[in-house]
Amino acid sequence: MPPMLPPKPTVLNREEVAHSRLFTIEQLDLRFSNGAERRFERLKGTSRGAVMIVAMPDPEHVLLIHEYAAGFDNYALTLPKGVVDPGEDIITAANRELMEECGMGAHTIEPLIEFSLAPNYMNHRMHVLLASDLYEKRLPGDEPEPLVVETHAIDDLAALLVREDFHEARAIAALFVARERIKATQDGTQWW
Repeated sequence: MPPMLPPKPTVLNREEVAHSRLFTIEQLDLRFSNGAERRFERLKGTSRGAVMIVAMPDPEHVLLIHEYAAGFDNYALTLPKGVVDPGEDIITAANRELMEECGMGAHTIEPLIEFSLAPNYMNHRMHVLLASDLYEKRLPGDEPEPLVVETHAIDDLAALLVREDFHEARAIAALFVARERIKATQDGTQWW
């Protein structure tokens, strides 16, 4: 049984303090159930969310991309991902991103899990999807340069974890979840 939680804090004031093409920074003045008052800031993005795709060209391998990560000013090895566009569902968005970033489409795409990222500071949600039965198809995307695609064995996550360029927590967690899902499916056991 979940623990009894206090009521959510009361929002005393909400103010937009900065806005960019992608994000809004919002300041919240809150009063908690015990009377304590605090000012929080949060980064708000699109309410549609984003997708991250574990694309399996065969039952043992996964596609990863090298993408420039501006926050680190370097290239990072990660999974294909992107924002859900207006009018898209997560399956359509995942297939589009896969075509744009890897030059592959998928006949089968299924939701795996939904992650948050720094929930104390952001309202961002990432839908992780498993894509299989791939076929070649490239769509033009918004990437400023072609992405380099690598294939890795999903059972050898340890080799990825020692790489200096593979450090995105969402991608690491997504691969572990996908690997467990695949094992459960192969064993015929309950997966979650």
